[in-house]
Amino acid sequence: MDQKKNEELQALVEKATAGEKEALETLVKGVQDIVFNMSLRMLGTFADAEDATQDILLKMITHLSSFRGDSSFTTWVFSIAANHLKNYKKHMFARHAPSFEYYGADIVNGKIEDVPDLTQNVEKDILAEELKMSCTNVMLQCLDTESRCIFILGAMFKIDSRIAGDILEMTPEAYRQRLSRVRRKMADFLQQYCGEYGGGTCKCKDRVNYAIQNHRINPLHLEYTAAGEIPWETMLTVKNAMEEIDDISQDFSFCKPYRSPERTKRLIQEFLDSTQLSIVRNS
Repeated sequence: MDQKKNEELQALVEKATAGEKEALETLVKGVQDIVFNMSLRMLGTFADAEDATQDILLKMITHLSSFRGDSSFTTWVFSIAANHLKNYKKHMFARHAPSFEYYGADIVNGKIEDVPDLTQNVEKDILAEELKMSCTNVMLQCLDTESRCIFILGAMFKIDSRIAGDILEMTPEAYRQRLSRVRRKMADFLQQYCGEYGGGTCKCKDRVNYAIQNHRINPLHLEYTAAGEIPWETMLTVKNAMEEIDDISQDFSFCKPYRSPERTKRLIQEFLDSTQLSIVRNS
């Protein structure tokens, strides 16, 4: 970020801390999609990501006066989000964490041919896309929490290793090593099993009815295919070109960025409109 933009952002933070509502709204709107997308990948479901996004944004608002400008504002928000999400225990997969072994066994042994048509007249191509996004997102839950966070910062947000190291409180070298190992682990699994992003035989279109039967997708409540995607360039206000970390050419394009759900935006706006805004002034 250039000096002028940094000064403008610092001025916004000072105004928001002083109680200027418009400045605070600008800051919140600038990071809410980043926070939501990180929460979605860390927690695995839209519902859990929405709840965590609200928590993180409220934490950001109430701790705004502690921002000193030692790092960029976005890096500061990422640090709050990462710390919150690594310790978040209320989400579904905190209680029922999957594993790569379980996922692989289900792909190999699932009796997909025995399931009747459950599509409820929804186009199979749409359901297959929903399953593809859901499956690859849940697959991230097979990683331990810190590895998942490392992968998301590196493979999705493509954050420079120095910045990512600061966020996760590790050296850039340690971050690059960990990211390389995690990317290899993900790439190996995709290559073995996934026919969409790797060299495997599993095809989402063939498993749609099996997924519906096992409550992995709901034809009447599509989330990924209904969510609005956003251009990458609007996702980050801090992004340096990431170093070439290893020679893995695996496609991780399933990490698409989505707009924050309207429900989350509405709840945050209600908070900004409420008398609780005084918390920021007094924090």
